[in-house]
Amino acid sequence: MTPPFIGTEAEPHLDWLALGRAFEAGHRLPKAQVEDSFLYRGDDTILSRAAWIDGLGALVKTATIFPGNAAAGKPTIGGAVSLLSDTDGTLAATLDFALVTKWKTAGDSLLAATRLARPDSRRILIVGAGTVAASLHAAYSAAFPGAAFSVWSRTAANAAAFAEAHGADHATDLATAVPAADIVTCATMTTEPILRGEWLRPGQHIDLIGAYRPDMREADDGALTRASIFVDVRATTMDHIGELRIPLAAGTITPDDVQADYYDGDAMRRTSDTEITLFKNGGGAHLDLMTARYILDAVG
Repeated sequence: MTPPFIGTEAEPHLDWLALGRAFEAGHRLPKAQVEDSFLYRGDDTILSRAAWIDGLGALVKTATIFPGNAAAGKPTIGGAVSLLSDTDGTLAATLDFALVTKWKTAGDSLLAATRLARPDSRRILIVGAGTVAASLHAAYSAAFPGAAFSVWSRTAANAAAFAEAHGADHATDLATAVPAADIVTCATMTTEPILRGEWLRPGQHIDLIGAYRPDMREADDGALTRASIFVDVRATTMDHIGELRIPLAAGTITPDDVQADYYDGDAMRRTSDTEITLFKNGGGAHLDLMTARYILDAVG
């Protein structure tokens, strides 16, 4: 029997909060084995990720990131996803790369926000107005119903279009928009920090998604030193991604400054209403595996 291909027709069966529960269940299983490899050609990247969770299965995902595609009207990110059986290693399903990436990325940030953001958060700023921003709007709306959204982008026209399409406010000044928000979620392709620690205020939650290469950062040293730092998993965030790798190498922060990851259970919680929490979404392959398994189960 040919293994199924699962594409975007699965989306009506999916739910952001149910995905969060699947993530929590996945982290109660034995710790994932995860391996990443990177190939570079100028600004272009091929990222291959593999994960194996005993009792859940294995996954291989290859992503291509070609920033220059945008100028030609082509997607900047592409790839392929294979879900493998835990019992005999056979191909269980192939899944649409964009589908898995969309739900994994925003679902990862949403689970962190349900643990680290104040439950009364009602003002959410999205930094970046691309494809990920749209899924963040959908995901955060599921856990923070009635929240008011604003969006900022270095390309003002993109932010304006996003705001109109999603009923959000168009923020024109980032320095003003950041302190006005309860949650700030960043999904940009910047290599230089654009989020400054001096803009943060007590009680905020900061969600950093965009950086995936060793030379990329979205938040400056001031943001990291003011906040309590959390990650989805230490193994794929601290040594691979510039967001933490660069300040760790410089001695600005130490490994002990990372308070917890999902495998630490209840330790991944805010401790007070005034604490600033900062989450680095590294989006490791184990989360792709959990997402792919959730999608396969959801479609029956």
